Amino acid sequence: MLTSSGSADRLLSQLAVMGGRRALHYVLKVADRPQTIRFFRDVLGMKVLRHEEFEEGCKATCNGPYDGKWSKTMIGYGSEDSHFVVELTYNYGVGEYCLGNDFLGLTLQSSQAIVNAKKTNWPISEVSPGLFQTEAPGGYKFFLEDKTQPNTDPVQKVTVAVSNLQKSTAYWSDLLGLKVYYEDKAKKSILLGYADNQSKLELQDIGGPVDHATAFGRIAFACPKDELPSIEATMKRENQKILTPLVSLDTPGKATVQVVILADPDGHEICFVGDEAFRELSHIDANADQLLNDAVSADKSDEWFAKHKRQKPSA
Repeated sequence: MLTSSGSADRLLSQLAVMGGRRALHYVLKVADRPQTIRFFRDVLGMKVLRHEEFEEGCKATCNGPYDGKWSKTMIGYGSEDSHFVVELTYNYGVGEYCLGNDFLGLTLQSSQAIVNAKKTNWPISEVSPGLFQTEAPGGYKFFLEDKTQPNTDPVQKVTVAVSNLQKSTAYWSDLLGLKVYYEDKAKKSILLGYADNQSKLELQDIGGPVDHATAFGRIAFACPKDELPSIEATMKRENQKILTPLVSLDTPGKATVQVVILADPDGHEICFVGDEAFRELSHIDANADQLLNDAVSADKSDEWFAKHKRQKPSA
């Protein structure tokens, strides 16, 4: 329930839409990096935009609650300035994640991806006329609309589960400023976003608790850097959860960004990052494919566990 300052929050929401907030990416934890990359490259037809290796865990738990070596691969259909992409997080010491009921799928428009799946014998099924479902390694669902891939961003929406649609809508719309685009009362779902030309967030009421398990993801948005303190202050005032207060994150050889990490009423992790520095950080790296290929080739963790007759730990 919003406090008496709710009118001020609604004004902040309106300013958010005008102030340049945008949807950036969704984070997926992956255990089988080679097969996952194959799915995104060969089936979905996405391109590796940048790849980064880290020797220790992220201060904002970008890689989850793990302290060891990890990597981040940004993959999508085009520049992060104008496309919603996927962040593939790989922790070297983790062999499997437990999938919850929190992430319900990512929907994209691409008849070519359907053709690719069939050509490569990747499992795919038609769940309704013109809509196909497939899964990435780890069980993450993807829905493919059988339409020509647009010149703009093919990623239409990311869908997550909520336990109380009214409560969640108030959080995302009134506090974070997302505009309500469409509500399906029969299906108990609502579509939100910051702008018409951006990928949307769909909230689906599942009528029960949301279980994030160990594969839990995170959705990221950019906003002007000067808005980060006010976002944090709003959440404090409304007694909402802040997972990581305003902090600076370094990427070796690249721009330092500032972020605030929140959690919605069902525990979905939300990252707000300062837009100015993020645009510098997220330039497409022409060497990204090679960096990723080299990292996969150099990763001997599976061989080590096999040699010592041990199973790679599950999260």
